[in-house]
Amino acid sequence: MTPFYTRMKYLVFNPLRANLLNVLILALPLLGFVSLTMGQGCTSTIIGSVLQLMPCQPAVAAFAAELPSESCCAALTELGQPCLCMLINGPPIAGLDRSLALQLPAKCATNFDPCSIAP
Repeated sequence: MTPFYTRMKYLVFNPLRANLLNVLILALPLLGFVSLTMGQGCTSTIIGSVLQLMPCQPAVAAFAAELPSESCCAALTELGQPCLCMLINGPPIAGLDRSLALQLPAKCATNFDPCSIAP
């Protein structure tokens, strides 16, 4: 047996090590995405940004007619433009209408630069 085969057999057939290996294999692409988005000026993850913008949910839901609340505008200001742009250009998020999210800075009278939309 080759040393590589012996090591892989040890990892695969040892349940604890196999679970750790699976977690690492699944987590590495996510860590790359998080570091990529953080490199653009956002210091939060996508999940953290979504949670922070929860007060804005009525204003960014599809077919929403509500204006953003004061708590939404405060959350948006705290979140910042880079994280908002990350959410708008990131993977689809259920309950987030991207065009309504793009309008939040103007509706909240924040002084954000417009987000560039990725194709």
